[in-house]
Amino acid sequence: MEPGHPFNPIAISADPIAATSEPQREVTVPEGTGPLEVITQVHASGDNVHYAILAPVAPALFTIDEVTGEIRSTGRLKVAHTRLLVLAYNALRPADRDTATLNITVQGTDRQAPSCVPAISVSQVPETVSPGETLVTLRCTDPTGTEDCLHYALEGPPASLSRFHMEGPQLQVNTTLDCDSETMDAVGFQFTATIVVTAGGQPPRSTRVPVLVTVTPVNEFTPTCPSGADFTVLETAAFGSAVGRVAGTDRDYPPNSLEYSLEGGTGPAQPFSIDTHTGEIRVVGPLDFQQHKSYRLTVRLTDTRNDLDPTNRRSRLCNVFVRLQAVPNQAPVCTPEVQELRITAGLGGRQPVTRLACQGSPSGAALTYAIAGGNEDGRFRLEGSTLFYLPDDLAEPRTFVLLVEVWGSPSAPRRSTMVALVVHVTPRTTPVPPSSSTTRHTTLKKEPLVITRTEAMWHPPAWFVAVLTVSSALLLATLGCMARSLLCGHRDPGKLLVDKSSWDVVEQKGGKEEWGHPNTGSPGQFDGRAQDPRECPVPWPL
Repeated sequence: MEPGHPFNPIAISADPIAATSEPQREVTVPEGTGPLEVITQVHASGDNVHYAILAPVAPALFTIDEVTGEIRSTGRLKVAHTRLLVLAYNALRPADRDTATLNITVQGTDRQAPSCVPAISVSQVPETVSPGETLVTLRCTDPTGTEDCLHYALEGPPASLSRFHMEGPQLQVNTTLDCDSETMDAVGFQFTATIVVTAGGQPPRSTRVPVLVTVTPVNEFTPTCPSGADFTVLETAAFGSAVGRVAGTDRDYPPNSLEYSLEGGTGPAQPFSIDTHTGEIRVVGPLDFQQHKSYRLTVRLTDTRNDLDPTNRRSRLCNVFVRLQAVPNQAPVCTPEVQELRITAGLGGRQPVTRLACQGSPSGAALTYAIAGGNEDGRFRLEGSTLFYLPDDLAEPRTFVLLVEVWGSPSAPRRSTMVALVVHVTPRTTPVPPSSSTTRHTTLKKEPLVITRTEAMWHPPAWFVAVLTVSSALLLATLGCMARSLLCGHRDPGKLLVDKSSWDVVEQKGGKEEWGHPNTGSPGQFDGRAQDPRECPVPWPL
């Protein structure tokens, strides 16, 4: 083999290393080639041929197999240009050799996908948006400069694919987005999809753009009044009684989200109220059929939560009629109307006698009971419909005839029922006939009842009678003595004169002698007074 001759990297022969007509060889390698991958292979003719890289002296990117001549990469290749000087020589005769030059180019491969703006599409549209309206337009670029070859497609759930479509880089509405339905509520009034932008080439390169479309509600419809909003209520309805419910409607979603109010408020001319949320009408004032036979209420229906703007609300006025039903003022019915009762007066507190069984009007108004007559000395008391006897020192059996008045409604004129109770009270010490029981309820025939009224009399106490008797006796005795004295004086006038003269003599003596006491020193001396054994003694003045 003659030195200086190049080797033939392709042909192999048995001759010594022969020169090739290609002193340099161009090799192109794609970017990203991995380590130890075969880049190319060189061949030389001759015996005992071995290979080596002369330049660069310390190759960093490539290595050569000494026997086979395969050139491999030492790592992942990046874009670069390298020149290798390869030596082929006879291992037995190193002087027999030849060289060849390899120009290796690592060519970059453009694997970048298209770039789009916006990278994520989030939009909010009203439910009234028209079909065909564009929601978003993508601006996409291809690093290779082939924007005209980009392809746009839409992927996502069937609900989104049925309502949107792609028109080139534009996302457009395909059909109505009306959200007044439960279907829209099920998806939360939101649609999700993905726009796939694909560029040509091998392999194809694509970019995915997520899309979120939120549909906002619009208050499109006005509430509707109910048909036949007429109610009837008894004039005796109690406070808080339900009259009826106004059921308005609204087509906007959520359905029938209404508020109710009464125009003019609540007052004497309108004794009703309405629940804001349910529309239920209740009684909050007195009702009188004689004053108002019916009421006309104006109810305002206002929709809520039907628009993105809470101030965008719609309302409607509805007429509601409330008619009063008169309730006849009937007297209560008591059974029985006449009762005969027997009780034994006990000791201690009150004892029940009977309980009246009375029914009032259908309105259920409470009944009032009162003792109208026959309750002498307050021996009986009514508590509700129960009659009680208050025990006292009753000495003898006694019969009471009580009249109990029962009435219901306080309206005038008052209609009441009178119940007669004949109560026989027997003291505990008085034996009770065995034929009678302690308490017996007897229904008497409806016959005329004769009631005897006893006038009250004054019964003075015993000490007063005794004092009056003694005083009267003393007065009579005094008057009798005075009359006797006068009669005796008229029988002998002379003696009366003598007595008077004697009295005058006593006065002239200056009171030295006392009346009726003669001088003890002269027992026989005459004192000037006439003495008569029949004379009546003068009584000492009282």
